[in-house]
Amino acid sequence: MTSKSTRSSETSAEIETSSHIPVHPLYTPADVKGSDYETEIGYPGEYPFTRGVQATMYRGRLWTMRQYAGMGDAEESNKRYKYLLANGTTGLSVAFDLPTQIGMDSDHALAAGEVGKVGVAIDSIEDMQRLFDGIDLTEISTSMTINATASILLALYVAVARRQGADIRKLSGTVQNDVLKEYIARGTYIYPPQQAMRVITDMFAWANENVPDWNTISISGYHMREAGSSAVQEVAFTLGNGMAYVQAAIKAGLNVDKFAPRVSFFFNAHNNFLEEVAKFRAARRMWARIMREHFKAKNPRSWMLRFHTQTAGSTLTAQQPENNIVRTAIQALAAVLGGTQSLHTNSYDEALALPTEQAARIALRTQQIIAYESGAPQTIDPLAGSYYVETLTNEIEKGSAEYLGKIEVLGGMLKAIERGFVQQEIQNAAYEYQRRVDSQEAIVVGVNRFEVEEEKAIPIQRIDPTLETKQVERVRALRAKRDAGAWKAVLAGVEEAACSGANLMPRIVAAVEAYATVGEISDAMRRVFGEYKEAVVI
Repeated sequence: MTSKSTRSSETSAEIETSSHIPVHPLYTPADVKGSDYETEIGYPGEYPFTRGVQATMYRGRLWTMRQYAGMGDAEESNKRYKYLLANGTTGLSVAFDLPTQIGMDSDHALAAGEVGKVGVAIDSIEDMQRLFDGIDLTEISTSMTINATASILLALYVAVARRQGADIRKLSGTVQNDVLKEYIARGTYIYPPQQAMRVITDMFAWANENVPDWNTISISGYHMREAGSSAVQEVAFTLGNGMAYVQAAIKAGLNVDKFAPRVSFFFNAHNNFLEEVAKFRAARRMWARIMREHFKAKNPRSWMLRFHTQTAGSTLTAQQPENNIVRTAIQALAAVLGGTQSLHTNSYDEALALPTEQAARIALRTQQIIAYESGAPQTIDPLAGSYYVETLTNEIEKGSAEYLGKIEVLGGMLKAIERGFVQQEIQNAAYEYQRRVDSQEAIVVGVNRFEVEEEKAIPIQRIDPTLETKQVERVRALRAKRDAGAWKAVLAGVEEAACSGANLMPRIVAAVEAYATVGEISDAMRRVFGEYKEAVVI
């Protein structure tokens, strides 16, 4: 029998996971038993939820199959949603264009050339009505990938549901609403961090009373992973952000067991298959302990880490794009075996353009094949007890806990972000990975090995350039016909609430119902909160 020490000496030329966890050629019970983070594997649906948050997992209900979509204007996006629903998607996922994400209307000078390009342009309640025309909002779960303007987009969604005659308490879905990762990895922030956190906690309190089944935040590790973080960093920084939001809500006077059950997460599914499975299991276990032991939550639902997963856009290649179908399938299977509650699969052509209908259908069919043909959902947490998977789960928890310790020493996540610690760690990881690709230590099939000389062109989605002009005309027509007195009054109400500390959400809902635009409501808060300018480190 080969001893552990012998096995270690056999790997002097270390093989590692993407998070630099050493990989031995063989694992035995000794590898699991020796860990400081060893825990009883336990049962799904029971603390610390390593094996899943539901007792029956996919035997009771499959994950929600979403396809992230949004392009051009509301009508074009509405057509895509109806196409996806007709092909079996079970939840909608809305992508917004950059002007909408940063609180600028489509006719703003800085929006020129960006309207409808990376998502749908939404300026007003009329746009939101067109987006969901013919779709019963009480019959579908909608996820909206929106952060700095999440409060306004949720208000628009609620206002449209009211116009449909719906009971808004029956609405279900998620707004991403994770602004901390914008300062770290994406940049679509508006207000300074403290003021942005105020808007978020206002939404927590309002939604708890008005849309109780709505997930008011989806704390995102996805974008940090896309920026180059390792799996360990993704877990650590995502949970660190989660702790900051929980602390902010408690400081604002909210009861942890009132809002925590509606907190959700959003993770990346990357290429290192078994490390990704272990990552999800470790994150779930860590969050359960954080909520029960650190924040003293009593409600078992407050301990549960529920999460959406998206396959890794950064792994998609423009070279030999059909290979991306295989990458996406591996990543999706990792998410399923890791126990995701909701899943988006990227389309194979997304390194080139927004997905075509055919590419989006293949991505959806990937999920359906895993669900109905692979057998993976038939038993709960099927990889539990694997010496390697359990070792990786322990190692990821260990590495993530070390990062959280460093963040605590720095004074918490907000301080760590302000000092650039988190950003620098991600940049270092991204640089290290790119160095390995350039030196061919890391192989990317079709890019630095197994290339082909000539590639067949594939059809790509093109956005009609006239859609921007039409959208600009729409928002200007809306301004011309609305009641100017009511419009001024509701915007003054938003500004007054921002000054006084009153909950912003009722004022924002009133504003969208009076035809105030996303840009105008954002500007009302800008006048009080100011805009965040990232410090330049020389």
